[in-house]
Amino acid sequence: MNSMSSTPKSLGQQGEEAADQAAGTAQSAIRSTRSAADSALDTLSSKVETVRSQAGPVLSKVTSQAEAAARRGIDAVRDTSQQLREKAVHASDVTVAYVKDEPIKAMLIAAATGALLMGLISLMSRSRD
Repeated sequence: MNSMSSTPKSLGQQGEEAADQAAGTAQSAIRSTRSAADSALDTLSSKVETVRSQAGPVLSKVTSQAEAAARRGIDAVRDTSQQLREKAVHASDVTVAYVKDEPIKAMLIAAATGALLMGLISLMSRSRD
């Protein structure tokens, strides 16, 4: 038996050693790949968190700017509406004052306007027929 252990390794033993080395190399490669993947995922996770933390303030700023623009638009519409009301009241007051100052002219203007409108309506109704 002593002669077997001192003799060169048999082909079977060499195959087993080669298989053990290959398995060890494969396990090492798997560990290395796992480590690289974990590192990449950690980096990606960190970047996602950074983007998420930066997006919150940006969205908040955009939202507040949109709200401010909407408020300015509503205020502008309200101001324009108020100005139109004031102009209508002023026009009404001027018209009433004109009628009081010039009642005959006002009545003639109203009659002429009414006659003109009736003529236009009559003309339009005839053209449809």
